[in-house]
Parts: sequence; C-alpha cells; structure tokens
Amino acid sequence: MENLKQLSKMSNINGEYRKKLVSADEAVKVVKSGDLVHYGLFGGIIRDLDAALAKRRDELYDVKVASTIWNYPEPPEILKVDPEAKHFRYVSTHFSAMDRKMNKEGCCWFIPVQFRENTKYWAENVGDVNVAMLQVGPMDKYGNFNFGPQIGEYWGIFKSAKKIIVEVNECQPMVHGIQNSINIAEIDMIVESEARPLPNLVAKEASDIEKKIATHIVDKIESGSTLQLGIGGMPNYVGKMVTESDINDLSVHTEMFVDAYVHLYEQGKITGNKNTNKGKMVFTFAMGSQDCYEFLDDNPLCLMAPVDYVNNLDVMASNDKLVSINSCLQVDLFGQVNSESSGFQHIGGTGGQLDFVQGAFQSNGGKSFLCTPSVRKKKDGSLISLIRPTLPQGSIVSCPRSATNYVVTEYGAANMKGQSTWERAERLIEIAHPDFQDELVEEAEKMGIWRNSSKVL
Repeated sequence: MENLKQLSKMSNINGEYRKKLVSADEAVKVVKSGDLVHYGLFGGIIRDLDAALAKRRDELYDVKVASTIWNYPEPPEILKVDPEAKHFRYVSTHFSAMDRKMNKEGCCWFIPVQFRENTKYWAENVGDVNVAMLQVGPMDKYGNFNFGPQIGEYWGIFKSAKKIIVEVNECQPMVHGIQNSINIAEIDMIVESEARPLPNLVAKEASDIEKKIATHIVDKIESGSTLQLGIGGMPNYVGKMVTESDINDLSVHTEMFVDAYVHLYEQGKITGNKNTNKGKMVFTFAMGSQDCYEFLDDNPLCLMAPVDYVNNLDVMASNDKLVSINSCLQVDLFGQVNSESSGFQHIGGTGGQLDFVQGAFQSNGGKSFLCTPSVRKKKDGSLISLIRPTLPQGSIVSCPRSATNYVVTEYGAANMKGQSTWERAERLIEIAHPDFQDELVEEAEKMGIWRNSSKVL
C-alpha cells in the first residue's frame, strides 16, 4: 500500500513537471517593460532564457536585469543586441572581468553591498523582483531542483519574486547543504536547456611576488585553523605551501569554495574537526575547475548554505582560529584598504571581504590578511607604490581602518589592530617597497601621523 502511495505521489510530481514545462521563448513572455529580472548567481546564471529575452528587445524598454559575476567568455545576449542599454539595464553585485568590460562600455552598473546582507537586501529593500530566473540541476523524485554549487542570496530573491523560472542544466553538480534546492511547488515555469558544463575558473600561477607574500601568511597559520581563501594565484599558493608544511587538522568556512581546498583535502590536511559544523567544508558558492565541481558533486563532506549564514559574523567567529586571506588593490597610511577601484574605474565588489575581516578577528585566535604587492608597474615601466599616503581620488574604502587586521606585501605582514596612527604608518612603511619609504615618511610627517623618533627599521 505504501508503495502505491509513493507511486501516486511521483506520478503527481511528474504531471506537475509536464504542466510547467515550456520553451525558453514561451517563458520570457512574462517579462514586461519596467520589470526587474534576476538572472541567477555565479555558475547558475541562465543562458537559454537570456537568449530568448534578447529576441524581445524591440518590444521591451527599461528592463533591469541583475546577477552576480558574469563569468562566461561572452557578454549576455541582451547586451549583444542592445549595447547602448536602451532596452535592458544590466546590474551586478560583484564584478568579473566581463562585468568590468561591460561597465567600461557603459552598459553594466554595480550595486554596492555587504555580501552577508544580500539576502535581506533582495527580500526587503529592492521591491518586487518581477521574474527570478536561475539554472538548476534535474528534478529529483521528490520534486526538488538542486541549485548546483551556488546558493548565496537566492532565498531573499525568491521571497520578493512574483514569478520563478528554472532552467534545467544536467551539468549542474548536486551539492549537499542547507536550503540547497527549490521544490516544484514554488516554481512557475520549467525550461529544459542544453547541457552546458559550468564555466571553469582556473587560478593563474602565482607570481614570484605572490609567493613571497604567501610565505609571510603561512608562518602565521596554526594547526587546527579554519580557512577562508579568496580567488587567485596567491591564495592557491598558500594552499600549496600548507600541503608541504606540518600544519594539519584544518577546517573550512569560506564564502567561495576553490580548487585549493580540494588539494588540501586530498593531502589529508582537512579534517573539519575544529569546525562549528563538524566534519563539513562550509561555503555559499563555488568557482573553480571541473575537478572542483566533480569533488563537490554528491559529496556529503560539503555543506553549502545561504550567505546570511556563512558570512554571519557570529557564525564565522564560532570557528576558532579562523584565518581569512584576500587580495586588495591599495592601502593608505591610515590602514584604509581599497579592494574595488582604480581611481574612478570600478574593478570588483566588496563581496564578503569585510565580512571575513571582521568575522576572523572576532574568532578566538583568528586573523585576517589583506594582501597586495608593494608596487605596480605602469605602462611606461615606472613603478607606483600601492602603499599610499592617502588613497587616490575616486578610490573605494572597502575595509575601514578600524577593521583592518594584517596587511601583507612581499616585504612582510603588518598588524594594524590596536596601533595608533603613527604606529600604523610606521608598520606600513616598513613593508612598502624600499624605493618609496623615504617619500612615505615625508608624507606621513606632512599629515601629522609621524613622530620624529619614528624610523623605518
């Protein structure tokens, strides 16, 4: 009898699936001029629905389209057909290389956020999301569609969404976690898309300078730490150095899951014993190689959770010895950190950098590291110091001086916590490029944040 009931339920679910199954062209007919449409997050951004909406360009005006990190090699189809943004206005809460390119061309705008607040932002502050679209994996026998390796702020978006359309991609891995799927009962339309592998994001090889920066960080990582690594060659090299060290018994609590964690696990460095979520690697989205996605697929060691949980300061701080490692663009002598812009040119978002800087410091024995080369080479071959007297006009303060913990260059790691303005300046000048130290001292004197007795050691 129980088997018959189960078969009946499955039949009802499959019938509901067929009822809601439509073509991409049919699905986008619900979009109207003036609507706010969400395209999904990271590797869950829709493709076939984007192409279908682009076909309606001449019928629509002032449609605002939002997403987070467009990491495909080509821009959205809606912008290919509307490069002057007369019909579609594209916005993002974090920038990829393609987002930056579109921003320079005047058809992509940035939404400043703290990543941990994104769920509340969409649920309570934006107004109605007229149509939410996202990529999902195939439906399971209970009518659930797994989000794949990204969840972020989805449930805030759904809370304010009038219509929810899923684009089914068989290549989405099935990722374990909290609130990691949406049921067919909550979905308005289903589109079966072409099976497309997720975009691969392979970190560049670390430069010699990045390798030197990594050595100053690894010296301060203890066994039993919980790791948060950002993207790029340097954080991945930190992971490589840890695999070759005596550091062990590590846990993972990070907003972004990357290949470095796979390598650390394969080398026996990750146990999850010290994690609040025992034995689990906790994250809110993943971007990496195909090997990374295959590691996540149906892996019970992984726990993906909404960003308002993962980036919650108290949740982060509940993990002892939380170590947060991220890159930045510039630091001034007050300890203010710019990770988002080069002058007025937008580069990337705050994301969860400030979240983890604060959460790591609250953790018992925790530390955060914001890393930058000491100099950048200009087009004419000359050098410019990335430790500056003050941040240049147009720069964004991603991390205020009151929150900054360690700043790291190839010349060392400077702890800002508990230091006066002149002590901060002295410590930062000590890790600046030697060619600029005297100049920085002179500027610090002019600014009144240098003592006559201070000196660069």
